[in-house]
Amino acid sequence: MSIESMKSQLSAKPGFIAALDQSGGSTPGALSHYGIPESAYHGDDEMFRLMHEMRVRIITAPSFTGDKVIAAILFERTMDGLVGEKPVPSYLWEDRGVVPFLKVDKGLEDEVDGVRLMKPIPGLDPLLARAVKLGIYGTKERSVINLANPKGIAAIAAQQFDVARQIAAHGLVPILEPEVLIKSPQKAAAEAILRDELARGLDALPGDYQVMLKLTIPETPDLYLDLVRHPRVQRVVALSGGYTLDDACTRLAANHGMIASFSRALLGELKVSMTDAEFDATLVAAIDKIYRASTIKS
Repeated sequence: MSIESMKSQLSAKPGFIAALDQSGGSTPGALSHYGIPESAYHGDDEMFRLMHEMRVRIITAPSFTGDKVIAAILFERTMDGLVGEKPVPSYLWEDRGVVPFLKVDKGLEDEVDGVRLMKPIPGLDPLLARAVKLGIYGTKERSVINLANPKGIAAIAAQQFDVARQIAAHGLVPILEPEVLIKSPQKAAAEAILRDELARGLDALPGDYQVMLKLTIPETPDLYLDLVRHPRVQRVVALSGGYTLDDACTRLAANHGMIASFSRALLGELKVSMTDAEFDATLVAAIDKIYRASTIKS
């Protein structure tokens, strides 16, 4: 796998990132929305098998290619899975032209100071070493901000950058994801504090590696434009955070330089009962809408 080709694609190619990284806690809900209720399977192994089948159906659909989907974020079990006899990361890049990322966080702590930090990530270094061998380009790490609490948001940023340094030491590109909840009663104020904390963290980064940022679409258009232009930032991507597809795309289109990294907004209309033709047509419609919002700005 050509890391330089992946870097070129992530740095400059028009398109967006598909988030296919639902983990254990969110998997039952994702399957239910897809049309597979919890009563249809028994135990985690069967649940994750069904989730893998769903993801394989997505990434093998004719429309899921690097023409518009420039990267995809994977859950660990998906990274370790196969498409036919080929590892998923290899299939994505070699057959689809889609750069593979890996979600590495292991859930959230309880809320303190208006934020939820990441839980410790046991075995992170061995996981990162394995990801490198499988051809993963970068990683993603999520924490959550609910309130405009300067102390809490500073702690979120510090933790994100600490983990990013550990990831970058393996030659991987970290995506920092300090998500501001879309239902936060102080969303705009929290975003302004976060922007300043991220800018300070970027200015203080050691070495010469780049990071990516995955951020909630801000209330103030172009709030993160200085971060988009920061020399240590490879790309700023937007999470949909529970917005509908139409709302997320409208909001994203007002933010220059940001591209989408959507999950629910991308996959929300896909159903297990669809024929392959219906499935791909539904995926095409979502991909085209998200691509336009990521590339054509108001």
